[in-house]
Amino acid sequence: MTWNLLSALVAAVIGVLSGAVLPRVIARLPEPEPDPEPAEDGAVDGLVPAENEAEFARPVDEPKELYVDLAGLPGLTWKLALLTGVLSGIVGGRLGWTPALLFLLYLVPVGVALALIDWRTRYLPSKLILPSYAVVGGLVVVASLVGQDWPELLSAAIGCAATFVVFFVLWFVAPRAMAFGDVRLSGLLGLALGWLGYGQLVIGIFTAFLLMSAGGILLAVTKVFHSKHVPFGPFLVGGAFLGIAFPLQLLTAYAWVIDGLTSAIIGLLD
Repeated sequence: MTWNLLSALVAAVIGVLSGAVLPRVIARLPEPEPDPEPAEDGAVDGLVPAENEAEFARPVDEPKELYVDLAGLPGLTWKLALLTGVLSGIVGGRLGWTPALLFLLYLVPVGVALALIDWRTRYLPSKLILPSYAVVGGLVVVASLVGQDWPELLSAAIGCAATFVVFFVLWFVAPRAMAFGDVRLSGLLGLALGWLGYGQLVIGIFTAFLLMSAGGILLAVTKVFHSKHVPFGPFLVGGAFLGIAFPLQLLTAYAWVIDGLTSAIIGLLD
């Protein structure tokens, strides 16, 4: 897959403009309902408190940061504009002039906003995710109409449903390991990844879990987050982005690692 410089430039400009308005979007989000009273075992909303919370930069029972305060962080506007511009430019450059840009250039700034919100507040607002289903779904249909890509429309629907079901099962089995906001977000990302192809879908979601595993351990060891409450949203968005922009490179890397591990195991058995 080669780079298309013109589509990268156009996508980057759109990304900068959309990223610059994200603080206003974040500031207007309604605050979630207050958490229930702590249970007898000290858990709140399914979370396990840290034994030595003073050692953590983001303790489990830290009060949620208000969206208005988050949106007012110094330099947030230009930082989000720059980040969204870079990510959008990469997507545009890698994919070129494809109808998929119709929904991806909307999903990139939304993903950036959700990753930031989850990182700072450990909460994924449904008020931003649920409307995005309608927007991305509508743009997916438009993209299929423009490109006459009806199989892609079906794979988008399957990707959305399959990803949501998988995450729902994981949440149902282990609710303390995953918040339901992650389930909502997974279906939205599966919708976009599914349109691009089942390969991108599998690679993107697998990469998200891989990033979460490695990043979660690092964040817990460095006392940034308690190990029971590392936010999954940023890793889920990051994995989806990598699955969209670099699927072949990731597949090659995973194949190389698997081949190396297989050779090492065979060598030990011989």
